[in-house]
Amino acid sequence: MEVGFLGLGIMGKAMSMNLLKNGFKVTVWNRTLSKCDELVEHGASVCESPAEVIKKCKYTIAMLSDPCAALSICEGKGYIDMSTVDAETSLKINEAITGKGGRFVEGPVSGSKKPAEDGQLIILAAGDKALFEESIPAFDVLGKRSFYLGQVGNGAKMKLIVNMIMGSMMNAFSEGLVLADKSGLSSDTLLDILDLGAMTNPMFKGKGPSMNKSSYPPAFPLKHQQKDMRLALALGDENAVSMPVAAAANEAFKKARSLGLGDLDFSAVIEAVKFSRE
Repeated sequence: MEVGFLGLGIMGKAMSMNLLKNGFKVTVWNRTLSKCDELVEHGASVCESPAEVIKKCKYTIAMLSDPCAALSICEGKGYIDMSTVDAETSLKINEAITGKGGRFVEGPVSGSKKPAEDGQLIILAAGDKALFEESIPAFDVLGKRSFYLGQVGNGAKMKLIVNMIMGSMMNAFSEGLVLADKSGLSSDTLLDILDLGAMTNPMFKGKGPSMNKSSYPPAFPLKHQQKDMRLALALGDENAVSMPVAAAANEAFKKARSLGLGDLDFSAVIEAVKFSRE
């Protein structure tokens, strides 16, 4: 199976590498073409534009921060957008592709750098059912489970809801770590206690130790988490759902961005909590 892949950021690089290691023929493009070099060493081909990738490959996966401008060359092609956008944007991409005779699946993923490297993402797909089923071999390499959620827009909405919950949890977790420290307690001991109780989860276990060391290597950049919080709150407005916890968490992420932490991991929101208590 030959697959095109657009975007070799933190997630895209790991995902395309997994496809190569599992026997897929992969043609890649990235805005900074030098980022393709490592993939080429593992057998990937390179095109100089998204349009060239789409023209060459029957199936193209995009992992971009913004919708691709070359979607007009999609006749007879399958386009799978795995980036996180709002439902309205996803619907516009769908219209652009299907209007040119192509097929579209939105497939945003739940998971960050490590799950991407390990092929353990959760894929939240919606759109063309036949294209989804044809893409299962690739999805099985990229993730541990794929959900088909129906019409275009549903995948985007589900991803925003998941990330809204994650961001709200991270903010509460940060407040707990800071409160333990300011109360004269060991935040490392707090991590041990949390790991033994009903609130144990991979995010606390994975992020907590580095947060206690004020280290935030970017697995999921904070600026992207704040964007997703904002989009989730807009979804709440559309559906008249009160979301005071998410709104407060969004303010904390905005504060962290104002402190220049946007490119660090989203766990760096703890610095905004520390700043508010100084």
